[in-house]
Amino acid sequence: MISAASHLPQLEKYEVLEEIGHGGMATVYRARDRRLERDVAVKVIHRHLRENGEVAARFTSEARAVAKLKHPNIVEVYDVSDDGDPERYLIVELVDGTTLRKLLQDRKHLPAEIAAVVALEVGSALQHAHEQGVVHRDVKPENVLVSLRGPTSSRDADRQKDAVHARIKITDFGIAKLLDAQGVTSTGQVLGSPAHMAPEQIEGGEVTARADVFGLGVLLYECMVGRLPFEGKNPAQVLRRVLDGTFTVPERARPGVGQRFSRIIERALSREAEARYPSVAELCDALKAELERVGFGEPRRELSDYLNDPVGYERDFVDRIVPKLVELGRAARSRRDIPEASAEFNRALALRPGDQELVEQVAGMERRERAKRVLGRVGAIAAGSAALGLLAYGVTRQARSSRAAAPEVTSEPLTVRSSLPVLVPPKLTATPKPEPPASAAPKSAPVGRFVAAPPASAAPVTQLVQVVIQGAKGKLLIDGVERPWMGQQHELTLGKHTFEVVPPTAECCVPKPPVEREIRAKDGVLYISLSLPFKDASITLVGDPGAQATCRLLFPDTLEVGQTRRVAIPGPDPVAKGTCTITGPEGTPKSVQVELSPGAVRTLTWP
Repeated sequence: MISAASHLPQLEKYEVLEEIGHGGMATVYRARDRRLERDVAVKVIHRHLRENGEVAARFTSEARAVAKLKHPNIVEVYDVSDDGDPERYLIVELVDGTTLRKLLQDRKHLPAEIAAVVALEVGSALQHAHEQGVVHRDVKPENVLVSLRGPTSSRDADRQKDAVHARIKITDFGIAKLLDAQGVTSTGQVLGSPAHMAPEQIEGGEVTARADVFGLGVLLYECMVGRLPFEGKNPAQVLRRVLDGTFTVPERARPGVGQRFSRIIERALSREAEARYPSVAELCDALKAELERVGFGEPRRELSDYLNDPVGYERDFVDRIVPKLVELGRAARSRRDIPEASAEFNRALALRPGDQELVEQVAGMERRERAKRVLGRVGAIAAGSAALGLLAYGVTRQARSSRAAAPEVTSEPLTVRSSLPVLVPPKLTATPKPEPPASAAPKSAPVGRFVAAPPASAAPVTQLVQVVIQGAKGKLLIDGVERPWMGQQHELTLGKHTFEVVPPTAECCVPKPPVEREIRAKDGVLYISLSLPFKDASITLVGDPGAQATCRLLFPDTLEVGQTRRVAIPGPDPVAKGTCTITGPEGTPKSVQVELSPGAVRTLTWP
């Protein structure tokens, strides 16, 4: 949004051209350095912060410390305001591109491996800062800049893989520390980003490099899952959940993340700082090892390919990663590491839910595991039975010896009772042959002659089928007939059948046409996966220019006048609830309770 010239800050050494963004701490402008004739970014600290005496006193010293950081993944600081200037500002490198926040708004979440690559770039910058004694304290997508650099020559352009180079840069080092001068709250509002803050930072304890390990863990979670690990109806609830350390593990929130990435993130998000990775470098080493394990040995090349064509990359990603996961799963199974094999196959199945071969792989391992447990119990019972048998043999032998030595002594027979269950072999039943009609049956069969019964009519061959529906819980139709589906198995004849999920209401979901599946005989149950996603809702802000709305539980970024945000409806409950805070240029914020059903359109207004 371009501000009117009369509202732009007037700086002596820089010509401020336009506003390019703003946040809770500063407004960012594009400006021209009159002396060096280059474009720069100017971050002007908000008035309510710069009027705080302690913030003003610490501003210059913090800026000087950050200016010492020289790293390709850190936005460079060029200049800082003088004490006598009417504005408190920083002059920093201008990065053409977008923020990670806007990328997530567009894509909702990133492929797990791409999210790991982004974290590697950010982690490299954080580790460099930590070595210089600087802790960022506010690692979040808004502070991560993403840009693409085109080819520098026609020769470079001819090489498709090198045509676009990705750059990841992190900004706003040290600014969060300035807010500590005012404490955690000011005028009843939480300063900084509570959902990204480490517990010790919230509690006012010692903030070390492990706070940035936590922040990078939150960033990874949001990139891979598509939402924050710590959420609440208001900042107080978010702070409490961070302090309690309660969140849904990434693999459960989005199974496509996989168990290995999930465990890395869980350790980074540990409530106690000592339980996290000791450094960002060790967190990055864990991510690198997992990337290499699944065949992503050139992280920066992967990032460039993704940013150059996110849609195409995501389309090819599944076809690339699933075979690798299957390969790793089979290798783990061959060395009898069933938990590891299950983890690999489960992630592959989450990425490709309709793959019947993967379903059979997972179901087969589950059957084998159950069989192993049953055999283990049978072995224990057999061992117990053998021991009891030896005991009974010994008792009987002793009794016989006693009777031989003293025949006049009589006693009750000794009975050994076992508390172990008795295994009864299952009854084997065969299909009875139909009796011939009485009129056709001979009264007596001649001796020595075999009389064959008439052949039984062939029964149709069937297969047990279970349908799993993801998303909305609609009605299941099999061959046009409604059938129960929640945990139910159906016996279907072999051949082609149609399956359809009918939405519970016309407004909630987009109906999908019936799908035809070929039912073939197999051991066990044949699983068929269907989906019925809810329609997204939307929120639009209208009113005075300059007004903004934040709805943290519904979408993570700031909504400006004239903009619309899509809101995904979670399942299985078809409703999304949250509080939106609307703020005008000079007005007092107001809060609005919002409840969205699938396909709903909500308009927020200011004033």
